[in-house]
Amino acid sequence: MDEFSYYPPVAFKFLVAIDEVHGIKEGNFQEVAGLSFKLETEDVQEGGENRFIRKFPKPPKFPNLVLKRGMLVNSPLVDWFYTSIGNFKFSPRTILIILLNQSQLPVMGWNVINAMPVGLSLSDLKSEENKIMIETLELAYDYFEEIDL
Repeated sequence: MDEFSYYPPVAFKFLVAIDEVHGIKEGNFQEVAGLSFKLETEDVQEGGENRFIRKFPKPPKFPNLVLKRGMLVNSPLVDWFYTSIGNFKFSPRTILIILLNQSQLPVMGWNVINAMPVGLSLSDLKSEENKIMIETLELAYDYFEEIDL
C-alpha cells in the first residue's frame, strides 16, 4: 500500500464490553446505534446592533445508545435491565465499544459514560416467519469519548 492510499475502517467488526457484566456472549451485538451528538445554539439579539443575531452553543445532546443482538437466555446484561427497571434502582455503567479492522485488531474505541437502562424490546412472535428472536436494549448516557488504543 502506498502512502496515498487510505481505506476507511469497516463498520461490521466491533466489540462491546459493559462494566460488571460478564459472560462469553454478552458483548456479541449485531448493531450499535447512538454514538452521536448534536450541539444546538441559542439566538441572542445583540443590543444596539440590529443587523446580527449571535449564536451561542448550548450543551451537547446525546441520543440513547441502542444495542441489538440475538436473544441470550439467562443474560446478566438483561438481568441488569430487569433489576434496574423493576426495582427503579439504577446503577450506571461504562460501556466500551471497540472498532476492529479486517484482521480483528483494534482501530479505535469509545467509552460511553454513565449508561443506564431505559428500554428493552423483543422481536414479535410470528409462527409464519423463520427468524431468530432479537432483543433491543436501549440505554441513556451522559456522553461518550474517543479513547486511544
